[in-house]
Amino acid sequence: MALDKSAPKPAIVVVDDDPEVLRAIARDLRQHYAEEYRIVRASSGHDALDAIRELRKREDPVALFLSDQRMPQLDGVGFLAQASQLYPDARKALLTAYADTDAAISAINDSSVDYYLLKPWDPPDEKLYPVLDDLLATWRAAYRPGYRGLKIVGDRWSADSHRIRDFLARNGVPYEFVDVESADAGLGGNGNGNEDGSAEKAPAPDELPIVLLPGGERLNRPTTPDLARHVGMRTSAGNEFYDLAIVGGGPAGLACAVYGASEGLSTVLIEREATGGQAGTSSRIENYLGFPAGLSGGDLARRATAQAQRFGVEILTPREVQALEIDGQYKKISFDDGSTVSCHALMLSMGVDWRRLPADGADGLTGRGVYYGAAMTEAILCKDEHVLTVGAGNSAGQAALHFAQYAKQVTMLVRGTSLAASMSQYLVDRIESHPRIDIRYTCTVEACEGTDRLECVTVVTRDGAREQIKAPYLFVFIGAAPRTDWLGDHIARDDRGFVLTGPDLKEAHTENWPLERDPFLLETNVPGVFAAGDVRHESVKRVASAVGEGSVAVAFVHRHLAKL
Repeated sequence: MALDKSAPKPAIVVVDDDPEVLRAIARDLRQHYAEEYRIVRASSGHDALDAIRELRKREDPVALFLSDQRMPQLDGVGFLAQASQLYPDARKALLTAYADTDAAISAINDSSVDYYLLKPWDPPDEKLYPVLDDLLATWRAAYRPGYRGLKIVGDRWSADSHRIRDFLARNGVPYEFVDVESADAGLGGNGNGNEDGSAEKAPAPDELPIVLLPGGERLNRPTTPDLARHVGMRTSAGNEFYDLAIVGGGPAGLACAVYGASEGLSTVLIEREATGGQAGTSSRIENYLGFPAGLSGGDLARRATAQAQRFGVEILTPREVQALEIDGQYKKISFDDGSTVSCHALMLSMGVDWRRLPADGADGLTGRGVYYGAAMTEAILCKDEHVLTVGAGNSAGQAALHFAQYAKQVTMLVRGTSLAASMSQYLVDRIESHPRIDIRYTCTVEACEGTDRLECVTVVTRDGAREQIKAPYLFVFIGAAPRTDWLGDHIARDDRGFVLTGPDLKEAHTENWPLERDPFLLETNVPGVFAAGDVRHESVKRVASAVGEGSVAVAFVHRHLAKL
């Protein structure tokens, strides 16, 4: 997202008590970032906090804090902790000497510091700018430029409002949300009423949500595809035929796209909702190799999407695939509008959907207090509320930790007797020691109640005792199911709908196999159709394994294409 040139420049605040180091880092920052950012220098943590408070008074944005660790009176970690209270969305990095790396790693684990850089940082083109570029890109992806950008007017408890907010957020489109219950909707052309200064009539409930585009155009209750077109997302294929078509834009699909396109294959990726898939909704991924501070699923999706586009991948979203046809060596996929795309090789990487909560009233309150996955758009609205989560996997654990940053209390509802059976130990340790997270074991959700929104949840323990818990938010993480019905009878699947590949295919599945060779490791019962990631039978449900499968599959795609 390009920054608005008419708005105040976001600040990069740099702090170091060594005058020579401060001059050097400020010089390098100005050389690379002065066009889009304002560089603010301070020689101590206390001076920096005074400067930040002034920026806060003027409502100027701050994108990044870069602080030396070893400073008298207030060290770098202490400064970043206080600065984060004023600008919680700004990225945070420590500038350290080699002797302080243990403190820097502890700060990443305990104080939500995003990165640390070692002194000296020469050459900056290799050791400084790539790291800061990435941190600033992450900040820009979440930056909400107020009235200058896209605006949504709606009810925070409306399922349609949630659908639109979640779609835009997951696709990295900045917006401002105005809740009609708590603020002036400001529907006029100037954002404050009609152009003549008069107040505009409040919208009727059946008009909501309303999307106000930066150019002044107004969309009443837009469909997701219509909204995608208006914000400039690509929804139509540029060609009728591709070497490689990928259905599903999660980690497996994105990895396949990056490797396929970078190796010269004409590649199209088709995604039903937003790139990143289920992983893209994760509040934090902390065990992905090469990211010691962890990263959010949204960050991972944004980086991978940009990487795929750099290599020329066509990304179509949101597009729903309805059917598959096999015509010899050609595969044709049909969309919900009747259009088609054909290819030589097809990758199935649709991932999985969260299973629906089998509780009375849950379906009717979905999007109105009951949410599936982390629903990151709701996090800030959970401030000072009681939040419930259902599930005991890593996704549930990361979500509980994330919501605990905002909520008054987070209660995890767990069917089993422990978290350790299905959750990484580092998450278990952090959850059990968190003062605002409570865990209820051996219980299930029986009912969700509320009129216009969720008001309370009925929980049943293993011994049959019932309890009503008042809470406006319930986030569900109870396993997942593949969406593979559109594959018809062409592609062999197990009894749960997961796609069978390679050695998992039985003789009955390959009785019509036309080639002399056996199916490749990630190939289905149809030559040239591959599967990777969570949609594949018995796959390892980890981001790293999905990325590995998606990239490895490209080698098999090349071997298949070479024989055509």
